[in-house]
Amino acid sequence: MSLFSALARLEEEGRPFVLCTVTGTSGSTPQKPGSRLAVLEGGELVGTVGGGAIEKQILDAALELLAADGNPTRTIETQLTHELGMCCGGRMTVFLEKHGAPERLFVFGAGHVGREIGQLAQHVGFRVTVVDERPDWLSAERHPTVRRVLAHPEDFAKSLTGGPHTSCCVTTHDHPLDQACVEALLRKPLRYLGVIGSRRKAVKFRQRLLAAGFSQTEVDGFETPMGVDIAALTPEEIAVSVVARLIARRRAGAGPA
Repeated sequence: MSLFSALARLEEEGRPFVLCTVTGTSGSTPQKPGSRLAVLEGGELVGTVGGGAIEKQILDAALELLAADGNPTRTIETQLTHELGMCCGGRMTVFLEKHGAPERLFVFGAGHVGREIGQLAQHVGFRVTVVDERPDWLSAERHPTVRRVLAHPEDFAKSLTGGPHTSCCVTTHDHPLDQACVEALLRKPLRYLGVIGSRRKAVKFRQRLLAAGFSQTEVDGFETPMGVDIAALTPEEIAVSVVARLIARRRAGAGPA
């Protein structure tokens, strides 16, 4: 697999990494400008900037960058012999750039509200996937800018791994299907889990979850009705309410509701 294919897969999986690129050399060096190395959490490497002491120096710096907040870039310039004891004798400059995990949003249900949530969330930087088993509702004409998955929402919810940068909004066309999706998602690590519905529906929802064996803490771990209370009525207004909540969670770095 090529480096760029590997980077695309990391982006798709939502895994953060630091891309290290040799930007300048002089004298004898193990790699030339344009050589690249991707460093993942835990020290996994894809590609190379030369091996040996220089690669160890870059690896350590990349791991520090992954763990730190603030400036996502760093430049390292090293004299290989004097500073690292390498026999090459040249000088290398390496540019490090952190690529954080993208914020992913899975919308279960491709109806009117799901469509508006997906479009607006995509517009403010979420990587959106809409899941529905109805091809006419999940058409490219209705959802032109988001990833579309034609699958039964409950089955897809069961297969989802989740993660600290993953949010889910349940907006299917059927209350029992909403319930099934929530039961499949509730114990997964998510930044946010919300379900559309009235306050009356929310009470019954929580009662059924408790009766199904979920703890009170787990039942308190999702939001329904979801979104910021702005007295929203139309699908577009509901989308504003929900995406406002998603933005607040993203900025705060908070856990479940």
